[in-house]
Amino acid sequence: MDDTPNPAAQIQKLRKIHIPTERDHQLKKHIYRLFEVDSEGQQTAQPCRYTAGQETRGVILIEEPGGGKTTAVRTILQEAQFLARNPKTGAPRYLEIQVPSPATLKSVGLTIAGALGIDHFSPNAKVWEIWATVKQRLGAAGISVLWLDEAQDLIMSRTANEVEESLRMIKSLMQGDNAVIPILSGTQRLSEVAAFDPQVSRRFTKIMPSNLQHGVDEAGLFAVVEYYCEEVSIEARVDADVMARLITASRHRFGRGIDTIINAIECALWDGDTILTIDHFAEAWAMQEGCDPGENVFLSDHWLSIQLDSGAAEYDEARTKRQMKKLERV
Repeated sequence: MDDTPNPAAQIQKLRKIHIPTERDHQLKKHIYRLFEVDSEGQQTAQPCRYTAGQETRGVILIEEPGGGKTTAVRTILQEAQFLARNPKTGAPRYLEIQVPSPATLKSVGLTIAGALGIDHFSPNAKVWEIWATVKQRLGAAGISVLWLDEAQDLIMSRTANEVEESLRMIKSLMQGDNAVIPILSGTQRLSEVAAFDPQVSRRFTKIMPSNLQHGVDEAGLFAVVEYYCEEVSIEARVDADVMARLITASRHRFGRGIDTIINAIECALWDGDTILTIDHFAEAWAMQEGCDPGENVFLSDHWLSIQLDSGAAEYDEARTKRQMKKLERV
């Protein structure tokens, strides 16, 4: 019987490992400070109240795609024991929502309602009715944290007034008996929240992690490579040059760098190799990018001059226009 470990099983194990960064430390601090502690100094699921006990506060995490923000928020919430289980419902005390795109106040409200098990709204239901039900059900479910991921789509509405209305609705969730702590995670466009509604903005602390930098992060990435290789019993034979190329290949984003490392290890395992080399990174990156060898960051002598995502700006602009057209039909 073949006792060789299954590469798929080994890679699955690696993908379950979360590598914490300074961003994770900051995020945990920003979240934990928003909860009360009991008489013994233990964290509770009760949100702190501000403004003479009238409202909660929230957190905004701004990071470009591929940085790892979604994994970071999910990991911290899952590891927070005081949020792990509501003894009355048996469910966690936090709710994760993927903001629909394009987002309207009604579509976001219905998405939250659906996650709470409410699917009986009339097609003619008013927005305020949907959100009133959402707020009541959040309280009944004992939810302390409402996490809206990809929240930049909240400011993709048709007019500034509609965006401000959406943000005011979020603010309303931070007030009253059933107030929750909102976490908004998304891309750079979330930084525009302050321009739309300074009153909402001041109720949130902001985290904007730094990108990976050449000459700074190569050693840290190599430590990650070694750690992963040890987990699957292979040897890492890569140097600082490979890690520098990895920073460029990952668009300077930590999450994308982790994906490329795991993909390179996967290539080595499927080939039966016991040593991870730059060739495995080149193979993994070619599989992902579909590029010619001359445009492969791990093969080219002129890798710093390779233009990555040259059409990204045009695609993003076209995507925005498509979203706006959809909203016009709503």
